Amino acid sequence: MATYLWQASYSVDGTKGLIKEGGSKRRAAVQQAVEKAGGKLLAFYFAFGESDVVGIAEFPDNATAAAVSMAVNAAGAASLRSTPLVSPEEMDAAAKKTVSYRPPGA
Repeated sequence: MATYLWQASYSVDGTKGLIKEGGSKRRAAVQQAVEKAGGKLLAFYFAFGESDVVGIAEFPDNATAAAVSMAVNAAGAASLRSTPLVSPEEMDAAAKKTVSYRPPGA
């Protein structure tokens, strides 16, 4: 499964919902959504600053991760940014690949 970093920022309505329901219920709701999509929630933390929530989830493929991201963003309570994460083993494999590249002007 592919792993993704999530960073979310709540809208005003999303923040009101968090105040009403609490953090544990929000995490449970996110976990349920991830699992129903065939994924696994690995980490979920609240933060303050640029992001209100930071999480890590696994999904079977990019299409599933994108579908979850679109559903969250379409709901309007939060703005979700998803970043694919690369494992050290995947980076090892990438480092062994030969790529032909010509920089601009060369």
